[in-house]
Amino acid sequence: MEKQFKRTLITTALPYANGPVHIGHLAGVYIPADIYARYLRLKGEEVLMIGGSDEHGVPITLRAKKENVTPQDIVDRYHFLIKKSFEDFGITFDIYSRTTSPTHYQTASEFFRILYDKGVFIEKTSEQYYDEKSGQFLADRYIMGVCPHCGNDQAYGDQCEACGTSLSPTDLIRPKSMISGSIPIMKETKHWYLPLDKYEPFLRKWILEDHTEWKSNVYGQCKSWLDMGLQPRAVSRDLDWGIPVPVEHAEGKVLYVWFDAPIGYISNTKELLPDSWETWWKDPETRMLHFIGKDNIVFHCIVFPTMLMADGTYNLPENVPANEFLNLEGDKISTTRNRAVWLHEYLEEIPGKQDVLRYVLTANAPETKDNDFTWKDFQARNNNELVAILGNFVNRALVLTEKYFGGKVPAASGLTDYDRQTLHDFIHVKRDLERLLDTFHFRDAQKEAMNLARIGNKYLADTEPWKLAKTDMPRVATIIHIALQITANLAIAFEPFLPFSMAKLNRMLNVEPLGWDRLGLTGLLEAGHQLGKTELLFEKIEDPVIEAQVQKLQETKKANEKANNQTKPIRETVAFDDFGKLDIRVGTVLACEKVAGADKLLQFLIDDGLEQRTIISGIAPFYDPETLTGKQVCFIANLAPRKLKGIVSQGMILSAEDTDGKLVVITPEKFIRAGSEVK
Repeated sequence: MEKQFKRTLITTALPYANGPVHIGHLAGVYIPADIYARYLRLKGEEVLMIGGSDEHGVPITLRAKKENVTPQDIVDRYHFLIKKSFEDFGITFDIYSRTTSPTHYQTASEFFRILYDKGVFIEKTSEQYYDEKSGQFLADRYIMGVCPHCGNDQAYGDQCEACGTSLSPTDLIRPKSMISGSIPIMKETKHWYLPLDKYEPFLRKWILEDHTEWKSNVYGQCKSWLDMGLQPRAVSRDLDWGIPVPVEHAEGKVLYVWFDAPIGYISNTKELLPDSWETWWKDPETRMLHFIGKDNIVFHCIVFPTMLMADGTYNLPENVPANEFLNLEGDKISTTRNRAVWLHEYLEEIPGKQDVLRYVLTANAPETKDNDFTWKDFQARNNNELVAILGNFVNRALVLTEKYFGGKVPAASGLTDYDRQTLHDFIHVKRDLERLLDTFHFRDAQKEAMNLARIGNKYLADTEPWKLAKTDMPRVATIIHIALQITANLAIAFEPFLPFSMAKLNRMLNVEPLGWDRLGLTGLLEAGHQLGKTELLFEKIEDPVIEAQVQKLQETKKANEKANNQTKPIRETVAFDDFGKLDIRVGTVLACEKVAGADKLLQFLIDDGLEQRTIISGIAPFYDPETLTGKQVCFIANLAPRKLKGIVSQGMILSAEDTDGKLVVITPEKFIRAGSEVK
């Protein structure tokens, strides 16, 4: 027998506060969570929906360095933008807080300390990449190199975004620090690890035996991780941005973001309900659900439950209805490439259409596999479904009521067999919707709600009350009465999915929200009830609106292609003899300094194997002079002398231009005799 619970705690994945939120976030996590929370509230159940921003991730520090501001500046900017976007789309959080709040700092520190004092963690010393120039250990995202799988030369230390392969920093070929550009060294450092392997037997039973009802994509990913064997996982990092590890001799170490972030669910609940938060986290009569994307499955099904088990006083999640990814026009959504539909921009460019996007994203929900969003489908679903089916039926029912009965609900009399069949067709809508919503099949549940509008459209089309108006008004009254009962049912059925539109429909019906328990009833609007003012529920979206969005994506794609392909065309072919005239040699840099009054110029003193020479090079924006002293460089030795800023330059230092415009000096692989010829 299925366990019954008194209340439901819903948590939603914490988005990184290093940029806005996009439709992929909305489709994968927040719309499904909001639909479910609204559904439970409509049923009168006790529910709490917790959200917040994750503000301690490495992407935040990267963005801060890029913009030359503090991490706090970044999270302050994006936390409030994200929060407002969710509010604008009707995501009904009971609280949306942040992991830089004082409550979170205290809660996360106490959580770590409890496990530390219980002896849960393993202390291990290991070698990790260290940037000698910047004097710090490098988080995975601070390291870039060549992907060993696809050859992408801009792969991160945790993942190659070109091929999607998960990586470790040591997997990279030719790794370099993204902070200083230098080649990192391996250096010993101590960290604390959560011994997932010790909890593996419990996790195998808890997931693979006790929760076979979990979605196939979630269950399958968990089984894959468990079958590979779990390993201890670090819960600390060498960083200067985050919650300090609360033990002695841990200077410069913070809680690893994937230990820190899920504790945000607890701290946000504490912030909202300081006196009763434990009821939602520790009472066995509370059911906890995690709404997340597929990239977070392992953390919410394995890592966070292990943390909760290690503490021993918390409930474990009852279900983790994770979704897959939403693509955009046949390609991955990418925040780094600005390839996304940002929520705040959508509202600026297509105002008042929150429910249209909610509807389309639910219709295309990536519930068990990746799915695709296209602007043409967005337009088609709005025009052919919201306007032509739902909006058309509601408008006809209300306009006919206004036209023939002064906007008052007419009384029904003398039901025909077809009337009774139509009423019977929707009495099971509550049962059918609950079956789908209770099992997190939101896409099919929305289809079921739309089928109710199809029943209404067919009923009006078949009975044609406008043709009977001259001869049989009692029959018209019955038809309109039934059509209005269907309309009232639609206002209930669609409330979790289209909250803005259903609030508008309730105003047109001149009723307060009717309540989930009345869904499927045939007497929701009594005879004589006065309706409100009739308006269009939805409106068509014309081609220019869609074309503008497609054009915007195409322009972004072109900009990305230009940025990713800075390679200039090959110049005209030259004779080998002409190339042979160049005398390219290796020289040792004896001294290097900036040229006074010239921001871009460096003055080199080169040992060319025969004598010393001076060369002026325009690489000052990319190098500190002292870092080049003692290095070997390639240079053209027989270039005609040229005077720059009053200094005679006797040659040219060879360098290559990277895709970001940075000049990189060409150096030999190993130290060789000065004056060696390059052939």
